[in-house]
Amino acid sequence: MPDRLVGISRVRPWGGVAVDLEFDGDRIASVVPHDPGRMRAGMLDGRGLLALPTVVNAHAHVDKSWMGLPWQPYGGEGGTDGRIRHERAHRDALGIPSVERTAAVLDAHVRHGTTAIRTHVDVDLGIGLRGIDAVREAVDAYDGAIEATIVAFPQDGVLRRPGVLDLLDAAAAAGVEHIGGLDPASIDRDPVGQLDAIFALAERHGVGLDIHLHDAAELGAFQLELIIERTDRLGLAGCVNIAHGFAVAQLPEPRRRDLLQACGALGITFTTVAPLRLPQLPMAELDAAGVGVAFGTDGIRDLWSPYGDGDTLAIARQFARASSIVRDDDLRRVVELATRDAAAFVGREVHDLVPGARADVMLLDAEHAMDALVRAPARLAVVGGGRLLHDERDARHDRDEHQERDARPDDEHDRNPGGPHG
Repeated sequence: MPDRLVGISRVRPWGGVAVDLEFDGDRIASVVPHDPGRMRAGMLDGRGLLALPTVVNAHAHVDKSWMGLPWQPYGGEGGTDGRIRHERAHRDALGIPSVERTAAVLDAHVRHGTTAIRTHVDVDLGIGLRGIDAVREAVDAYDGAIEATIVAFPQDGVLRRPGVLDLLDAAAAAGVEHIGGLDPASIDRDPVGQLDAIFALAERHGVGLDIHLHDAAELGAFQLELIIERTDRLGLAGCVNIAHGFAVAQLPEPRRRDLLQACGALGITFTTVAPLRLPQLPMAELDAAGVGVAFGTDGIRDLWSPYGDGDTLAIARQFARASSIVRDDDLRRVVELATRDAAAFVGREVHDLVPGARADVMLLDAEHAMDALVRAPARLAVVGGGRLLHDERDARHDRDEHQERDARPDDEHDRNPGGPHG
């Protein structure tokens, strides 16, 4: 693991004027106007690049990718239940879950500027809690430079697989931050039963709930109403997240407004992976109702889909394009949701380039946050907990020099393209 930095010199937070960031261990100690004389050993030269807080991946599945293995063709049936069956039939042959596979996924996320992750980790009768152990070991290898919040996730259902509730109970007792649920109506066929069971576990252990809700329109809205009622009755305000929540974007505006206002009052949040074929969650309406929303990659290169590279900023761009977001204030808002305002999704009070925040910084060759979103350029440097985890600054410098050299007339033919008879 690289040594800790003492700071970063000459960067432009959020596209502003050049400053120096000074670190104290894994924290930002100060943000001061740039002074060339401040550069010293252990300080990274930011070279005037745009600085943003690192991207938060608020919905990942780092336990189940085949990244790093030979290409795996898509097989099996579509739909949630079809993909579950296909995954269960083939994951053992690919060594999923494992520390090695998880490490490959984490490396991809880090290279794309993510140092804080909320990851769902499968818990079922076939693997027990092994996936949680593998994820923790892979994260621990970073020695605190990245952080992962774990959701014990019942991907194969809760009630339809007797014994899964006991595993969720054990995972909560062993220290996971959240337990999950999955389509209480269409997977378990018992929305009241599944929700009562997982809410009871959350209340008993004092953990959060993060529920995958794919069901559409009124079926999804009905389950959201059940979730709202239990959140209120059990005093779990601020502890519940809905992953996907496709139904919200499919409802008539008055119906959606009432549900979002109820969610906002109870601190129920949403995470989205910006699915291309479906309406997007309405950012302005969520903001108006005080409902937090964050972005995630979902699974990448797994038995559900061959797509994905670990770039959550690209997911945010996908959301913006699919939502027809074009104005500067709205583009910047999307970047805020992907970075600063996702702090609570990974258990942080603050995630920004300010004193007291974790020293989690990414540097990009971009003018400002809006430019960074629409291009999603390479993360030229990624710092996690004050440690340099990824550095492509020299590669960028070499590319620029090569392009400049190619553009210069450096032989007689370039100076006189017509030659001696021209």
